[in-house]
Amino acid sequence: MNKFVIKNARIVNEGRTFNATVFISDAHIERVTEDEQFDTSGYTVIDGTGKYLFPGVIDTHVHFRDPGLLHKGDMTSESRAAAAGGVTTIMDMPNTVPQTTSMQHLNEKYRRAEENCLVNFAFYLGATNDNFDELLRADHSRVCGVKIFMGSSTGNMLVNNEKMLENIFQNIQLPIVAHCEDESRINNNMEKIRQQYGETPPFSVHPLIRDDEACFRSSEKAVNLATKYNARLHIAHLSSEKELSLLRNDLPLTEKKITGEVCVHHLWFSDNDYASKGAQIKCNPAIKSLSDRDALRNALKNNLLDSVATDHAPHTWEEKQQPYFKSPGGIPLIQHSLPAMLEIARNNIFTLEQIVEKMCHNPALLFHIEKRGFIREGYFADLVLVDLNDKWTVQPENILYKCQWSPFQNVDFHAKILTTFINGHPVWNNGTIHDVQKGKSLTFKR
Repeated sequence: MNKFVIKNARIVNEGRTFNATVFISDAHIERVTEDEQFDTSGYTVIDGTGKYLFPGVIDTHVHFRDPGLLHKGDMTSESRAAAAGGVTTIMDMPNTVPQTTSMQHLNEKYRRAEENCLVNFAFYLGATNDNFDELLRADHSRVCGVKIFMGSSTGNMLVNNEKMLENIFQNIQLPIVAHCEDESRINNNMEKIRQQYGETPPFSVHPLIRDDEACFRSSEKAVNLATKYNARLHIAHLSSEKELSLLRNDLPLTEKKITGEVCVHHLWFSDNDYASKGAQIKCNPAIKSLSDRDALRNALKNNLLDSVATDHAPHTWEEKQQPYFKSPGGIPLIQHSLPAMLEIARNNIFTLEQIVEKMCHNPALLFHIEKRGFIREGYFADLVLVDLNDKWTVQPENILYKCQWSPFQNVDFHAKILTTFINGHPVWNNGTIHDVQKGKSLTFKR
């Protein structure tokens, strides 16, 4: 049995930062105490003095590439990177090979994760133009949601049949997570860029092709459908100021039917970075202007945006080095999401409490995850111990992604992940992965 005590840490949880000691017994949090005297007999003691203890990050939007795209990433490699970055739970998207658009393929994905994934996991069932019956078969206690591509992005899963869209929003009771970009607008913009640049435009054209209007048109359509049918809609990776007008912040989170996610790269980078980063920050939807980035930051602070994810999407370095039109969209990010957010907090953009709310608490609430996302007695011991003043630099030798590159290479972070507990087990500890225990399949209370 795992029995640990993390003593005298600064705990960030449920809007408070306070000194306390956490007792872990087996997979769960046994006790949280602010008392200064306590008995640690029988426990392995970890001194948290001067360190910060967060709930484990829940990343509700990842592409681990498993099965079928294993040259890019797999359950083992990407879950190792997740643990090193303080991420204890992931929800993986369906555009793998084969696509996760049937219960058969979904069950096979769960089997692979049970054998190989070091962090906790759940999977989306993907919508297509003709798999409505499969969507209805989903087990609501086990499947995190239905993913619908209202822009095709990577994987050719575009749902553009109007009747199918209506059926999904009218009848699916699971959270509908939508990738929103208008395909016709993107294609028209692409043709204009080809006429201007030919087949080798600079990567700075990416936000001109996948522009804010393409995002707004599709997001507005999704919001209108969700409003018409009172569906539970979560808009993935919102990237523009214009889309924020579709959201509201006058309701408690648990009463919102339409919610919004922002990704770390849209909070960190802007179109000013294409000149130096190029293909490394090509992703769908595109990283846009500095004013868009700042609007997203403000929307996160004022609760127009509800959660932070990564859209972790690794490609090999060789794939990304192709000319613009052939270079795939996607960024490996999960190992560096929490350090990046804490770096933004260091610059007084966000508070620690806001980061924990948007990366830990709210994902658990939005998807009704059982007993995770908070530091509470009886909850699973998914915890992250962090030193906020231990400067380090992202370099190839400390990148754990299978693709072995990061757009944050050579960036200095001041927050270092010391220990990541997953179900009470220190999977990442002082720079070493301990992989004797696999993550657990999530359960949802709906």
